[in-house]
Amino acid sequence: MTDLRKLLTVGPGPVDLAELDPAGTPGLPDDHAIKEHPKRWSRERVAAIGKDLAAYQERLYASAKNDAQAKRVLLVLQAMDCGGKDGAVRALTAGMNPAGLSVVSFGVPTEEERSHDFLWRIRRSLPAAGYLGVFNRSHYEDVLIVRVHDLVPPQEWQGRYDKINSFERELADSGFTILKVMLHISYAEQGNRLADRLADRDKHWKFNPADLDERAYWEQYQAAYADALSRCSTDAAPWYVVPADRKWYRDWAVATLLAETLAAMELSYPPGDFDPQEQRARLAATVDAGSAAAAR
Repeated sequence: MTDLRKLLTVGPGPVDLAELDPAGTPGLPDDHAIKEHPKRWSRERVAAIGKDLAAYQERLYASAKNDAQAKRVLLVLQAMDCGGKDGAVRALTAGMNPAGLSVVSFGVPTEEERSHDFLWRIRRSLPAAGYLGVFNRSHYEDVLIVRVHDLVPPQEWQGRYDKINSFERELADSGFTILKVMLHISYAEQGNRLADRLADRDKHWKFNPADLDERAYWEQYQAAYADALSRCSTDAAPWYVVPADRKWYRDWAVATLLAETLAAMELSYPPGDFDPQEQRARLAATVDAGSAAAAR
């Protein structure tokens, strides 16, 4: 089966998002069912992959029982507004155990967060040992929106690429596996999704008038994303670009990327610190004692 990570990874080096089709479907298997009913096929495949993800997550979580330095996984999701981050998170985590899952959404920094280095709030939100963490937006906002809206001097955000690379290398060296995914949608598809939200009263809560303001900066954001992808895709933390105009493909691709990443970690359950035979004998004795008591 095709390694989707090889197909979707980008950088290091120049990245031109205009050359990557947001409606593309790279890596799809040659399956008649996809052509007939792509959405149904995707739901079924994502559900099947979800069982694998749940099994991997359980092994990851179990590994931290007696090891405070156990491995941990960080999935970073970035996208333009309406790019599908929330939908991807729902599809990925549907079958996972919340006890070993951490999902963090980063919005506008608070006054306290602005008083610290831009990575301060990121460090505070990192997943614990044995956890699978998901960042819905991330430290990359500090070379995206900060750059587009001139929130800090150019020399400051330009210096953040190296800081991000050093930070992610530090995480990788300390046991993190990092998976960074940009959900790549087109300008037209963003417009369609915004229109859908406005047309449906039940979706008005999802609409933010500020999204229309941000839409005016589309080209500036595309340039900022291209630089972030090209300058911060490293061996320690590569970037993957998932075409996201087709939601069914997006969900399958992100689930597959995560499953491939977890499989490569070769996770296993830790051994018990007891003699199973001895404990079975003890259990049998309690069963026998209970049966005798019930017979009296």
